Amino acid sequence: MDSALNSGDTAWILTASALVLLMTPGLAFFYGGMVRGKSVLNMMMMSFGAMGVVGVVWVLWGYPMAFGTDVGGLFGNPFDGFGLGNLLAEDPEATLPSMAFVGFQATFAIITVALISGAIADRARFGSWLVFAGVWVTLVYFPVAHWVWASDGWIFKYGAIDFAGGTVVHINAGVAGLVLAILLGKRKGFAKEPMRPHNLPFVMLGAGLLWFGWFGFNAGSALAANNSASVVWVNTLVATCAAMLAWLLTEKLRDGSATSLGAASGVVAGLVAITPSCSAVSPIGAIVVGVVAGVLCALAVGLKYRFGYDDSLDVVGVHLVGGLTGTVLIGFLATADAPAGVDGLLYGGGASQLVIQVVSALAVVAFSFVMTMIIGFVIRATMGFRVSEEAEVGGIDLAVHGETAYENIAQGSVIKEVRS
Repeated sequence: MDSALNSGDTAWILTASALVLLMTPGLAFFYGGMVRGKSVLNMMMMSFGAMGVVGVVWVLWGYPMAFGTDVGGLFGNPFDGFGLGNLLAEDPEATLPSMAFVGFQATFAIITVALISGAIADRARFGSWLVFAGVWVTLVYFPVAHWVWASDGWIFKYGAIDFAGGTVVHINAGVAGLVLAILLGKRKGFAKEPMRPHNLPFVMLGAGLLWFGWFGFNAGSALAANNSASVVWVNTLVATCAAMLAWLLTEKLRDGSATSLGAASGVVAGLVAITPSCSAVSPIGAIVVGVVAGVLCALAVGLKYRFGYDDSLDVVGVHLVGGLTGTVLIGFLATADAPAGVDGLLYGGGASQLVIQVVSALAVVAFSFVMTMIIGFVIRATMGFRVSEEAEVGGIDLAVHGETAYENIAQGSVIKEVRS
């Protein structure tokens, strides 16, 4: 039988997969530059650790849980193709190899877990973080991915639009980050002493790598080299540009300066918000999404001081708020002329899609909150989740990893954590 494989689509998805995988090292630079010099390696290692754990788990049981045989609309059967041995042979009727889709979706699971780490910078045990990564991705990420993207998932059948992960990735990770920030407690000196980014060029480099990789994240989610991918590509570009400008303007009016940290943060806020909506809005709608997200996220990063939770690197302010913004705005700004083919409230479609978007977002918020709280409590009670005060103050890089990023930091004896 002749193969139906589309080599152009396959090449694009493999390329997009590599782009999305690059986002996690990019996130490591972004987060690493934002922390103090004594903890930069630990911060970057949390992203790389997520790559290791989630990559293995995804192949063993993650892909079947997300996209395998449905179990009540809640998750896939993890034993349905355990280890992916059933996907090695080519399907002559498929236009895209199964393994190309497997690889593409693996990169989404990896970066979702890595995103959470920014909320607990400077104070988490590395070993506990790795355990959390494996358990959380299994019990929280895989089921939510099934809900939203598998054809039998309840949110998919409900009609919610989430093209590339506003609920699955950003709302999910943002809520988990909030829960862990509360469970681990505040850093020593939070809101009392300056905790400025130690390397803003790292932050800018990381933001640039994230923006570059995000074109694979969003446009790759079309799963073909087609018109949908092209529309999504342009929407991703323009929303991000608008969000960066909106953040900088907000910062200028509020603080008197438009900063490089604000530019980098605005870029990420725009990328987050356009992720669920990039197939549903026009380029003008994408600009509106970017502007709203840039302003709201710039304001939201200050909520941690008002409410007293130490979200170290603003996972809540950027990913939770940005993900909610992009998901809900679909209900207002969606246009049937876009690839998703749905009209929102402002395009004469009524409020039905808006209700669907809100209900779906709130369901993910509730599920992620409860499950992350349970997982975090168990890890904290059994193996401990936070490093000692001595290690935190002296430098978590030395205490946990036995090394430092810079020779002039914490010269002398190494403080070793008994359980890292």
